[in-house]
Amino acid sequence: MNLFYIDTVDSTNKYAKEHMQELADMTVVYTYNQTAGRGRLDRKWNFAGEDNIYASIILKPADKMHEQFSNLTQYLCLVLAEVMEEYGVIPKIKWPNDILINSKKISGILAEGVTSGDSLMGIVLGFGVNLNAKKEILDKIDKPATSLNIEVGYFIDKKIFLTKVLNKFCLRYDEFINKGFRLIREDFIKKACFLNNEVTVKVFDKNICGLATNITSNGALEVTDKENKKHTILMGDIL
Repeated sequence: MNLFYIDTVDSTNKYAKEHMQELADMTVVYTYNQTAGRGRLDRKWNFAGEDNIYASIILKPADKMHEQFSNLTQYLCLVLAEVMEEYGVIPKIKWPNDILINSKKISGILAEGVTSGDSLMGIVLGFGVNLNAKKEILDKIDKPATSLNIEVGYFIDKKIFLTKVLNKFCLRYDEFINKGFRLIREDFIKKACFLNNEVTVKVFDKNICGLATNITSNGALEVTDKENKKHTILMGDIL
């Protein structure tokens, strides 16, 4: 991968999208000072200090969109969780692509496509990881959050962590592009924290409540409501 460092940027995803044409496939735009990051559903990603990861991977797998490209967030999510395990923690995945440790969020992912007419110029896979954050900063966030240094009790080298993530991402990337979510489904399910639990899933402007029963071969979440009706959810957010 090509690493492209920026001292300060409003959003690595925004920068990657704006410079998609001149940045090569498998370029990683990263910074340690992101001033206006955001997550899924346009949520603000809180800046937790310069010793954390704020990065976006530029991918140009094809000039047309394919189904498996929408699962790239889940692929990266699994990669991040597996790297965190190397530090002795037990990360859990909240569908579709948040990572929790002890029920507190430590990482989130945002994928965005860039198109020109009917052509796909590329995909930006942005991710943030709390590596070294102070508890008093995390306590100000409106949802429970943690960082790796708090969980393990020592400072995390951000360059080493990022290198581990990118190396592991590349390891099965080509195979994932060919096979899609089914390549990682079993490993993803093992780390899921929501299956066989009652959940509320926000799908656009409505909520679906029920028992989370399965993740399909294409990464969708299956929820059975109180009327025993099965919902297969491709896009949504567990509240």
